[in-house]
Amino acid sequence: MGGTCFERGARSAERGTAPPVITLAFTLNGAPATVEIDPADRLLDVLRERLGLTGTKEGCGEGECGACTVWLDGLPVNSCLVPAYQVRGARVHTVESLDPAALEPLLVHGATQCGACTPGVAMTACWIVGHPEILASHSLRELLAGNLCRCTGYDGIVAGVQAALDAGARA
Repeated sequence: MGGTCFERGARSAERGTAPPVITLAFTLNGAPATVEIDPADRLLDVLRERLGLTGTKEGCGEGECGACTVWLDGLPVNSCLVPAYQVRGARVHTVESLDPAALEPLLVHGATQCGACTPGVAMTACWIVGHPEILASHSLRELLAGNLCRCTGYDGIVAGVQAALDAGARA
């Protein structure tokens, strides 16, 4: 019969039946969260549209740009690729959970311009700063490769993350 899974809700409405609903409970930015979702919802859409956390941005919708990066159980993921039901019982942190002071090195080094990539870059940068041991096997540029930026050219981003790492090492 053709169609895609994203049309399911529309077809249900045409038949006069409600689309299926799942109650999703998880920890969001350190607090319990419960929301009703359609089984086809992406985490990105639940965060932005159902929970009002618009800091997480949609760039490509295909997991290529990193604008939608969040932490899922402590690891950076592209929320546009995560079916929302997969976060049941999990811990999710968004850019809204970050300490603004932690972003200062990115601002000082010119790592932001248009802002489209900034939330994802900030999430990845803060994750790297929290896990400096990964730099034993990966370069900063490799770790930031999943976050595309069309404005800055990456030098400011890399310099900002390095400055944050250096400040952490001194603390």
